[in-house]
Amino acid sequence: MAFVTSRLAPRRPAALAGDRQMRALALRMALVMALIVVMLLSLGWGAASGIDVPGALAAKAGIGTASLRDMAIVWDIRMPRMVTGALVGAALAVSGTVMQGLFRNPLADPGLVGVSAGAGFGAVAAIVLGGFLPVAIQAATGAALIPLAAFLGGWASTLVLYKIATRGGHTSVATMLLAGIALGALTGAVTGFIVYRASDDQLRDLTFWGMGSVAGATWAKLLAAGPIIVLTLISAPFLARALDALALGEPVANHLGVDVQRMKRLAILSVAASVGACVAITGGIGFVGIVVPHLLRLVQGPVHRLLLPNAAILGAIVVLLADMISRTVVAPAELPIGIVTAVLGGPFFLWILLKNRAILEM
Repeated sequence: MAFVTSRLAPRRPAALAGDRQMRALALRMALVMALIVVMLLSLGWGAASGIDVPGALAAKAGIGTASLRDMAIVWDIRMPRMVTGALVGAALAVSGTVMQGLFRNPLADPGLVGVSAGAGFGAVAAIVLGGFLPVAIQAATGAALIPLAAFLGGWASTLVLYKIATRGGHTSVATMLLAGIALGALTGAVTGFIVYRASDDQLRDLTFWGMGSVAGATWAKLLAAGPIIVLTLISAPFLARALDALALGEPVANHLGVDVQRMKRLAILSVAASVGACVAITGGIGFVGIVVPHLLRLVQGPVHRLLLPNAAILGAIVVLLADMISRTVVAPAELPIGIVTAVLGGPFFLWILLKNRAILEM
């Protein structure tokens, strides 16, 4: 009888948590294998045909030889592009996950709350007005000027938004979203004024840069912005426990020993740094930060310790796949990757919006 009772009894929360963890770990293994495949495909995908990618990779490792043409295309063009796409996708997805956890809202996204607009303002200002800086500053910053300016712009806009949306220690989700729209419009207007002063060459570059692309990725840009992105990716899992506690409410999180205000500041700094660096080297790539974490929550649940690593891997896959599509749709030309992610992510965002109508009534 005891056996029958135990079979019919509801499953314990510990068992459910164990199943969820096993599902997340199995998904992570599948995502890692998928990422490896997509990365290899990205190296072999391009206008130039007949490239011996395995031979070029082996030659770089000192095994065998490859033609100078293959080595140049793989290591000087496609490899930095692939690494940039993977890092940016991972950073945008992780930033979206942190923002959604921080504000306890599936609609929160760095692009929706003004971070991307602020980072874009900083980068545009550096591109157009950087030549007016003293020569010593230009020489000291070098290739890091644009990522640094984008970081400062994204960080400043995020701090302003946080101050506006927080009152009496409580952050209003509705205020956050509305203030983010207003802040994005304001920074967009100032950015437009700066663009108005740009030269024809700068204007053309800024137009395509604003749509988002990894086509101009170089090792120099990666060396400037990559360390910032990698550092934020490494630090994000340390916020997992605090984000899980925050999901129960700020009073409960404080009771569990989480310094909520300190955690918020760290999360905001991390997101601003990450998105600022991403915008600086690729321009605006939208919807990755909102689609990836929401999709993973549907599959594996909301535990951030398991969610953040998987979000990074899936975000890298999404951006690399979008980049491959952008190289194919209008070949031999290339479609800006931001257009691809918007076409794919826009309908998904509308679905999330309709599914969470109660949020709009807050």
